[in-house]
Amino acid sequence: MHMTTALQMNKKIVRRFLLQTQALLERWPAVSLPSGPDQVLSLIRSLGCVQIDPVAAVTGNQHLVLGARDPGYTADSLNSLLSDHKVFEYFANAACVIPIEDYALLEPVRAGLRERLAPSLQGLEKTVQHVLQRLKEEGPLPSRAFRAVDRVSGYWDSADVPKTKDTTLALNLMLDSAVIRVVARRGNERYFHITESELQQQGLTIREDMDVFAQRQALLDKYIHAYRVVDARDPRLGWLKSTAAERRADIAARVSDGRMIPLKVEDVATPYYIRAEDEDLLLHMEREEPHYDPSGPVRFLPPLDNLLWRRERIVDLFDFQYKWEIYTPEVKRTYGYYAMPILHGDRLIGRMDPRLDRKTGVLTVRLLSMEETAPPVEEWINDFREGLQFFATMHGARSIFIEKTVPKELKKQLKSI
Repeated sequence: MHMTTALQMNKKIVRRFLLQTQALLERWPAVSLPSGPDQVLSLIRSLGCVQIDPVAAVTGNQHLVLGARDPGYTADSLNSLLSDHKVFEYFANAACVIPIEDYALLEPVRAGLRERLAPSLQGLEKTVQHVLQRLKEEGPLPSRAFRAVDRVSGYWDSADVPKTKDTTLALNLMLDSAVIRVVARRGNERYFHITESELQQQGLTIREDMDVFAQRQALLDKYIHAYRVVDARDPRLGWLKSTAAERRADIAARVSDGRMIPLKVEDVATPYYIRAEDEDLLLHMEREEPHYDPSGPVRFLPPLDNLLWRRERIVDLFDFQYKWEIYTPEVKRTYGYYAMPILHGDRLIGRMDPRLDRKTGVLTVRLLSMEETAPPVEEWINDFREGLQFFATMHGARSIFIEKTVPKELKKQLKSI
């Protein structure tokens, strides 16, 4: 048994440690060259995985996450990693881009979905066979390449309104069951192919001798690597369905054998945990505290950014309440449909709600709303101007228009953008 005394730690240090492990604390180089696929892959590996989302107020979530961390990021790098089979798309935190070497780890998730979706797939057997036959003969195809024989109710449709192509439903069910996978993207359009036997040849299938418990623990390791500062109450812990008691037991076992260390964060009631191998970095950051520079690039984080996955943790460590208002009726929204938290140094200082019009090249900020607790404006305004211009350029905008700011007088100070 190891000592399980909690490590007492100041909230600021834990916050910076989390940002550091999320690749969000470093200053950017003065000149950033375009990053190649290898750099992007290395970033995805360090994050564990990156969530994919089709909502594109500016561009897809995965591109915004990677672009907030790598000033040389381009979507082409991610697309080439996918078509070169260096990454794959599947459910981890949700639908995610994951390094291909983790393919086997997701077997418990695939097994659960295969079992749950088998009856639905059987009900579409003819369509499924037709789709598989075409993929076998023609290679990767997008959804639009298939003509519907029938209209059915997809699980995303309102009840009993058959308006989805049977081929689209079949593709989605086969994708979730891992019969097929996404092998390329052109913009938001996905190209599907049969999950190749080459995955087996690369030894990427789950080892037969690995029992369910070992599989589950391997996936929990992956989750802990991605989250870094973990609490046992998270219903997503380990990315598999589990009870609160199972989650507590999993963490307790790791603490008792010394793989994890409990953290007592000052002024925070929730018990948090870090990996034992991360203790040195945390203590190093505590020693470096006097030299910390609170300025730095302003980064805009998308609603499904890795940092925001556990909202309670954001409240605890950043004193910042965040809710994605996409599902809130428009009249009830406070910050906007795609409000992106603004990170300056180690603080979340506000939100911006952007829209990019690709035809005109205009990035419109519908609302820029700063926190009442944000530092004085002169401490961040220059970094903000620079950050917003960089963000606009990175995503192909040629000009920026700010519609509304809170506080109001901020709009005048940003006239020069």
